[in-house]
Amino acid sequence: MIKALLTIDDIASQNTPAVVDYLVEKRIPAIMFAWGENVERYFDFAVHALKSGIIVGNHSYSHPHFSELTFEECVEEIEKNEAVLDRLYAAAGVERKYRPFRFPYGDKGGDNKEALQTYLKEAGFDKVDDTKITFDFWKAAGFDKEIDTVWTFDLMEWNIRKDTGFTKEDVIKRIYHIDPETGDGMLVDGSWQMVLLHAHDETEELVPEYYKLFIEELQKNGVEFVEPEFIKL
Repeated sequence: MIKALLTIDDIASQNTPAVVDYLVEKRIPAIMFAWGENVERYFDFAVHALKSGIIVGNHSYSHPHFSELTFEECVEEIEKNEAVLDRLYAAAGVERKYRPFRFPYGDKGGDNKEALQTYLKEAGFDKVDDTKITFDFWKAAGFDKEIDTVWTFDLMEWNIRKDTGFTKEDVIKRIYHIDPETGDGMLVDGSWQMVLLHAHDETEELVPEYYKLFIEELQKNGVEFVEPEFIKL
């Protein structure tokens, strides 16, 4: 058995309601990380996610590379999106119990990395419980001691574009690949994973209902999606 927490980046999008409805229908819990500009563009779709029981976390306002910003600019990105999310939760009539955060591109801020971790902790952001992750790379990278939400496995379906040559078959290959040297991979028996998917209309255009395809490929291989839990550092 493989247990996994599903995380979905970059909401809101035109396909967000369909993704949410599918998750609700299949009783698959998830955290969705909100790109502030996209929430403002598709506000009602993000409200629908909250009303459907999805936790919506902060993924910055404009989705920049944080290592290219000053510390003050990084904080502004986070707090500007916090204001968007506060409005979103209020509009949905949902209590904001948890505030997870994910850096765009997994870019933790370069020289500002430690300062940003301190900021996230002092600002009261919540750490997703990662204590069941046993991959060596997780602790080696220090992810177990950091507030932001990383991932153990990126489906990389975001790379399915007309000019990349990357296809849905490549995503499937990734799902089945186990690193022969480290033993890391998605389908490691007994593992606990944080899976990264995206809500992208560009992917939807090329592979309709791609999220169903990849989620069901995981499920048929024994992946059980679990409710998110949080810990305080």
